[in-house]
Amino acid sequence: MRYGIIGTGAVGGYYGGMLARKGHEVHFLLNSDYDFVAANGLQVDSCNGSFRLPHVNAWRSAADMPQCDVVLVCLKTTLNRALATMLPPLLHEHTLVVLIQNGIGPEYDLQAIFPHLNIAAGLAFICSAKIGPGHIDHQCYGNINIAPYGNADKAIVRQVVDDLKASGVGAALTGYDEARWKKAVWNMPFNGMTVVLDTRTDRLLACPSTLQLVRGQMSEVIGAARALGVEGIDEAFADKMIRNTLAMKPYSPSMKLDYDNRRPMEIYYLYTRPIAEARRAGFDMPRLSMLEAELKFIQERYADK
Repeated sequence: MRYGIIGTGAVGGYYGGMLARKGHEVHFLLNSDYDFVAANGLQVDSCNGSFRLPHVNAWRSAADMPQCDVVLVCLKTTLNRALATMLPPLLHEHTLVVLIQNGIGPEYDLQAIFPHLNIAAGLAFICSAKIGPGHIDHQCYGNINIAPYGNADKAIVRQVVDDLKASGVGAALTGYDEARWKKAVWNMPFNGMTVVLDTRTDRLLACPSTLQLVRGQMSEVIGAARALGVEGIDEAFADKMIRNTLAMKPYSPSMKLDYDNRRPMEIYYLYTRPIAEARRAGFDMPRLSMLEAELKFIQERYADK
Protein backbone atom coordinates (compact mmCIF):
# COMPACT_ATOMS: atom_id res chain seq x y z
CA MET A 1 0.00 0.00 0.00
CA ARG A 2 1.05 3.58 -0.61
CA TYR A 3 1.29 5.69 2.55
CA GLY A 4 1.13 9.43 2.98
CA ILE A 5 2.40 11.21 6.11
CA ILE A 6 0.81 14.56 6.93
CA GLY A 7 3.04 16.09 9.59
CA THR A 8 6.58 14.68 9.51
CA GLY A 9 7.51 15.47 13.09
CA ALA A 10 8.16 13.43 16.20
CA VAL A 11 5.33 10.98 15.51
CA GLY A 12 4.93 11.04 11.73
CA GLY A 13 8.67 10.93 11.19
CA TYR A 14 8.99 7.86 13.40
CA TYR A 15 6.10 5.75 12.11
CA GLY A 16 6.58 6.86 8.51
CA GLY A 17 10.29 6.20 8.80
CA MET A 18 9.70 2.70 10.18
CA LEU A 19 7.37 1.89 7.27
CA ALA A 20 9.77 3.32 4.69
CA ARG A 21 12.73 1.43 6.15
CA LYS A 22 10.81 -1.80 5.60
CA GLY A 23 10.32 -0.95 1.94
CA HIS A 24 6.81 0.52 1.91
CA GLU A 25 6.16 3.43 -0.44
CA VAL A 26 5.83 6.39 1.91
CA HIS A 27 5.33 10.05 0.93
CA PHE A 28 6.22 12.68 3.53
CA LEU A 29 4.68 16.15 3.65
CA LEU A 30 7.10 18.62 5.21
CA ASN A 31 7.05 22.28 6.07
CA SER A 32 10.20 24.00 7.34
CA ASP A 33 12.25 20.79 6.95
CA TYR A 34 11.49 20.26 3.25
CA ASP A 35 14.76 21.50 1.74
CA PHE A 36 16.88 19.67 4.31
CA VAL A 37 15.04 16.34 4.05
CA ALA A 38 14.85 16.48 0.26
CA ALA A 39 18.63 16.82 0.18
CA ASN A 40 19.68 14.72 3.17
CA GLY A 41 16.89 12.29 4.00
CA LEU A 42 15.52 11.41 7.42
CA GLN A 43 17.44 10.42 10.57
CA VAL A 44 15.69 8.45 13.33
CA ASP A 45 17.58 7.95 16.59
CA SER A 46 15.68 5.21 18.39
CA CYS A 47 15.99 3.26 21.61
CA ASN A 48 15.17 0.22 19.48
CA GLY A 49 17.93 0.87 16.94
CA SER A 50 18.74 4.04 15.04
CA PHE A 51 18.60 4.32 11.26
CA ARG A 52 18.92 6.80 8.43
CA LEU A 53 16.86 7.01 5.26
CA PRO A 54 19.15 8.85 2.82
CA HIS A 55 16.42 9.30 0.21
CA VAL A 56 12.71 9.78 0.95
CA ASN A 57 9.69 10.92 -1.04
CA ALA A 58 9.55 14.48 0.30
CA TRP A 59 6.87 16.99 -0.63
CA ARG A 60 6.42 20.66 0.15
CA SER A 61 2.71 20.80 -0.77
CA ALA A 62 -0.12 18.31 -0.34
CA ALA A 63 -1.52 19.50 -3.67
CA ASP A 64 1.49 17.91 -5.43
CA MET A 65 1.38 14.56 -3.62
CA PRO A 66 0.04 11.37 -5.24
CA GLN A 67 -3.15 9.65 -4.13
CA CYS A 68 -2.47 7.30 -1.22
CA ASP A 69 -4.11 4.17 0.12
CA VAL A 70 -3.46 5.25 3.71
CA VAL A 71 -2.86 8.74 5.06
CA LEU A 72 -1.42 9.07 8.56
CA VAL A 73 -2.34 12.51 9.90
CA CYS A 74 0.20 13.43 12.57
CA LEU A 75 -0.55 17.14 12.81
CA LYS A 76 -1.53 18.80 16.07
CA THR A 77 -5.30 19.12 16.29
CA THR A 78 -4.88 22.90 16.39
CA LEU A 79 -4.11 22.62 12.65
CA ASN A 80 -7.06 20.39 11.71
CA ARG A 81 -8.85 23.23 9.95
CA ALA A 82 -6.28 22.79 7.15
CA LEU A 83 -7.32 19.18 6.47
CA ALA A 84 -10.29 20.29 4.36
CA THR A 85 -7.86 21.47 1.69
CA MET A 86 -4.84 19.26 2.40
CA LEU A 87 -6.52 15.87 2.21
CA PRO A 88 -8.47 15.86 -1.11
CA PRO A 89 -5.40 15.54 -3.42
CA LEU A 90 -4.33 12.43 -1.49
CA LEU A 91 -7.68 10.65 -1.52
CA HIS A 92 -9.18 8.01 -3.76
CA GLU A 93 -12.43 6.15 -3.20
CA HIS A 94 -11.01 3.71 -0.63
CA THR A 95 -8.31 5.78 1.10
CA LEU A 96 -8.09 5.29 4.86
CA VAL A 97 -7.21 8.38 6.91
CA VAL A 98 -5.74 7.59 10.35
CA LEU A 99 -5.74 10.49 12.81
CA ILE A 100 -2.73 9.91 15.07
CA GLN A 101 -3.74 12.77 17.31
CA ASN A 102 -4.58 13.57 20.90
CA GLY A 103 -7.99 14.12 22.43
CA ILE A 104 -11.62 13.13 22.05
CA GLY A 105 -13.67 13.67 18.91
CA PRO A 106 -11.40 14.69 15.98
CA GLU A 107 -12.75 11.82 13.86
CA TYR A 108 -16.32 13.03 14.36
CA ASP A 109 -15.42 16.48 13.06
CA LEU A 110 -13.44 15.13 10.09
CA GLN A 111 -16.33 12.83 9.12
CA ALA A 112 -18.62 15.87 9.06
CA ILE A 113 -16.37 17.38 6.37
CA PHE A 114 -15.89 14.14 4.42
CA PRO A 115 -19.06 12.04 5.02
CA HIS A 116 -17.90 9.03 2.98
CA LEU A 117 -14.28 8.97 4.08
CA ASN A 118 -12.74 5.89 5.71
CA ILE A 119 -11.42 7.11 9.07
CA ALA A 120 -9.58 5.46 11.95
CA ALA A 121 -8.01 6.71 15.16
CA GLY A 122 -4.35 6.10 15.87
CA LEU A 123 -3.48 6.14 19.58
CA ALA A 124 0.29 6.26 19.93
CA PHE A 125 1.97 5.44 23.23
CA ILE A 126 5.37 6.89 22.44
CA CYS A 127 8.02 9.24 23.78
CA SER A 128 9.48 10.95 20.75
CA ALA A 129 10.65 14.43 19.76
CA LYS A 130 11.95 16.23 16.71
CA ILE A 131 15.35 17.58 17.70
CA GLY A 132 16.45 19.09 14.40
CA PRO A 133 15.62 19.26 10.69
CA GLY A 134 14.71 15.75 9.56
CA HIS A 135 15.97 14.40 12.89
CA ILE A 136 13.70 12.35 15.18
CA ASP A 137 14.66 11.23 18.69
CA HIS A 138 12.58 8.19 19.70
CA GLN A 139 13.24 7.83 23.42
CA CYS A 140 11.01 4.97 24.56
CA TYR A 141 7.81 2.99 24.00
CA GLY A 142 6.28 3.27 20.51
CA ASN A 143 3.22 1.02 20.40
CA ILE A 144 0.15 2.23 18.56
CA ASN A 145 -3.50 1.16 18.66
CA ILE A 146 -5.49 1.58 15.46
CA ALA A 147 -9.26 1.89 15.94
CA PRO A 148 -11.78 1.99 13.06
CA TYR A 149 -14.24 4.87 13.29
CA GLY A 150 -17.82 4.63 12.06
CA ASN A 151 -18.09 2.52 8.92
CA ALA A 152 -14.37 2.41 8.14
CA ASP A 153 -13.19 -0.54 6.04
CA LYS A 154 -11.83 -2.90 8.70
CA ALA A 155 -9.87 -4.92 6.14
CA ILE A 156 -7.75 -1.87 5.30
CA VAL A 157 -7.32 -1.10 9.01
CA ARG A 158 -6.10 -4.66 9.62
CA GLN A 159 -3.62 -4.30 6.74
CA VAL A 160 -2.24 -1.11 8.29
CA VAL A 161 -1.78 -2.93 11.61
CA ASP A 162 -0.03 -5.81 9.81
CA ASP A 163 2.25 -3.43 7.88
CA LEU A 164 3.24 -1.62 11.08
CA LYS A 165 3.94 -4.90 12.86
CA ALA A 166 6.07 -6.13 9.97
CA SER A 167 7.97 -2.84 10.16
CA GLY A 168 8.89 -3.38 13.80
CA VAL A 169 6.13 -1.32 15.42
CA GLY A 170 3.97 -2.79 18.16
CA ALA A 171 0.49 -2.28 16.69
CA ALA A 172 -2.97 -3.59 17.55
CA LEU A 173 -6.53 -3.30 16.25
CA THR A 174 -8.81 -1.99 19.02
CA GLY A 175 -12.27 -0.52 19.61
CA TYR A 176 -12.64 3.21 18.99
CA ASP A 177 -14.17 4.56 22.23
CA GLU A 178 -12.01 2.42 24.49
CA ALA A 179 -8.84 3.43 22.63
CA ARG A 180 -9.57 7.17 22.68
CA TRP A 181 -10.51 7.27 26.37
CA LYS A 182 -7.60 5.05 27.43
CA LYS A 183 -5.21 7.50 25.84
CA ALA A 184 -7.04 10.33 27.62
CA VAL A 185 -6.29 8.69 30.98
CA TRP A 186 -2.64 9.61 30.44
CA ASN A 187 -3.00 12.67 28.22
CA MET A 188 -5.37 14.78 30.27
CA PRO A 189 -3.38 14.80 33.53
CA PHE A 190 0.18 14.89 32.20
CA ASN A 191 -0.13 17.31 29.29
CA GLY A 192 -1.84 20.03 31.30
CA MET A 193 -0.04 19.53 34.59
CA THR A 194 3.43 19.79 33.04
CA VAL A 195 2.35 23.14 31.57
CA VAL A 196 0.71 24.77 34.58
CA LEU A 197 3.53 23.67 36.90
CA ASP A 198 6.24 24.12 34.24
CA THR A 199 7.77 20.71 34.88
CA ARG A 200 8.27 17.18 33.54
CA THR A 201 6.50 13.88 34.11
CA ASP A 202 9.13 12.49 36.47
CA ARG A 203 8.94 15.50 38.78
CA LEU A 204 5.15 15.33 38.93
CA LEU A 205 5.30 11.74 40.12
CA ALA A 206 8.22 12.29 42.51
CA CYS A 207 6.14 14.66 44.65
CA PRO A 208 3.47 12.85 46.73
CA SER A 209 1.03 15.78 46.45
CA THR A 210 1.13 16.03 42.66
CA LEU A 211 1.17 12.24 42.31
CA GLN A 212 -2.08 12.16 44.27
CA LEU A 213 -3.51 14.93 42.10
CA VAL A 214 -2.54 13.17 38.86
CA ARG A 215 -4.07 9.92 40.12
CA GLY A 216 -7.29 11.76 41.01
CA GLN A 217 -7.44 13.30 37.54
CA MET A 218 -7.02 9.85 36.00
CA SER A 219 -9.99 8.64 38.06
CA GLU A 220 -12.06 11.49 36.64
CA VAL A 221 -11.26 10.37 33.09
CA ILE A 222 -12.18 6.80 33.94
CA GLY A 223 -15.43 7.96 35.57
CA ALA A 224 -16.30 10.03 32.50
CA ALA A 225 -15.65 7.07 30.20
CA ARG A 226 -17.88 4.84 32.30
CA ALA A 227 -20.65 7.45 32.32
CA LEU A 228 -20.47 7.45 28.53
CA GLY A 229 -20.77 3.67 28.39
CA VAL A 230 -17.16 2.97 27.45
CA GLU A 231 -16.03 -0.50 28.50
CA GLY A 232 -12.58 -1.90 29.19
CA ILE A 233 -11.21 0.93 31.37
CA ASP A 234 -10.90 0.61 35.14
CA GLU A 235 -8.81 1.94 38.00
CA ALA A 236 -6.18 -0.74 37.41
CA PHE A 237 -5.45 0.89 34.07
CA ALA A 238 -4.66 4.19 35.81
CA ASP A 239 -2.22 2.39 38.08
CA LYS A 240 -0.60 0.83 35.01
CA MET A 241 -0.19 4.28 33.42
CA ILE A 242 1.48 5.54 36.61
CA ARG A 243 3.89 2.59 36.62
CA ASN A 244 4.71 3.04 32.92
CA THR A 245 5.39 6.74 33.41
CA LEU A 246 7.65 6.09 36.38
CA ALA A 247 9.62 3.63 34.24
CA MET A 248 10.20 5.96 31.30
CA LYS A 249 12.77 8.70 30.89
CA PRO A 250 11.95 12.20 32.18
CA TYR A 251 9.60 13.52 29.54
CA SER A 252 7.93 16.73 28.39
CA PRO A 253 4.62 15.90 26.67
CA SER A 254 3.62 17.56 23.41
CA MET A 255 1.54 20.26 25.12
CA LYS A 256 4.51 21.24 27.28
CA LEU A 257 6.68 21.59 24.17
CA ASP A 258 3.98 23.73 22.57
CA TYR A 259 3.88 25.90 25.68
CA ASP A 260 7.67 26.22 25.77
CA ASN A 261 7.65 27.39 22.15
CA ARG A 262 4.53 29.57 22.59
CA ARG A 263 2.51 27.58 20.06
CA PRO A 264 -1.26 27.07 20.37
CA MET A 265 -2.04 24.26 22.81
CA GLU A 266 -4.48 21.43 22.08
CA ILE A 267 -6.93 22.50 24.75
CA TYR A 268 -10.14 21.89 22.81
CA TYR A 269 -9.86 18.18 22.01
CA LEU A 270 -7.82 17.32 25.10
CA TYR A 271 -10.02 19.13 27.64
CA THR A 272 -13.00 21.16 26.44
CA ARG A 273 -14.51 18.40 24.28
CA PRO A 274 -14.21 15.46 26.72
CA ILE A 275 -15.33 17.59 29.69
CA ALA A 276 -18.43 18.67 27.76
CA GLU A 277 -19.21 15.11 26.64
CA ALA A 278 -18.92 13.85 30.20
CA ARG A 279 -21.14 16.66 31.48
CA ARG A 280 -23.85 15.75 28.95
CA ALA A 281 -23.74 12.22 30.38
CA GLY A 282 -24.24 13.63 33.89
CA PHE A 283 -20.60 13.35 35.03
CA ASP A 284 -18.52 16.33 36.18
CA MET A 285 -14.72 16.48 36.05
CA PRO A 286 -13.87 19.23 38.59
CA ARG A 287 -10.10 18.72 38.76
CA LEU A 288 -9.73 18.63 35.00
CA SER A 289 -12.16 21.52 34.51
CA MET A 290 -9.91 23.61 36.74
CA LEU A 291 -6.88 22.47 34.73
CA GLU A 292 -8.67 23.47 31.51
CA ALA A 293 -9.34 26.96 32.89
CA GLU A 294 -5.71 27.36 33.96
CA LEU A 295 -4.49 26.33 30.51
CA LYS A 296 -6.80 28.81 28.80
CA PHE A 297 -5.52 31.56 31.09
CA ILE A 298 -1.91 30.70 30.31
CA GLN A 299 -2.50 30.56 26.57
CA GLU A 300 -4.38 33.86 26.52
CA ARG A 301 -1.49 35.54 28.32
CA TYR A 302 1.22 34.42 25.91
CA ALA A 303 -0.94 34.55 22.79
CA ASP A 304 -1.40 38.29 23.32
CA LYS A 305 2.32 39.02 23.54
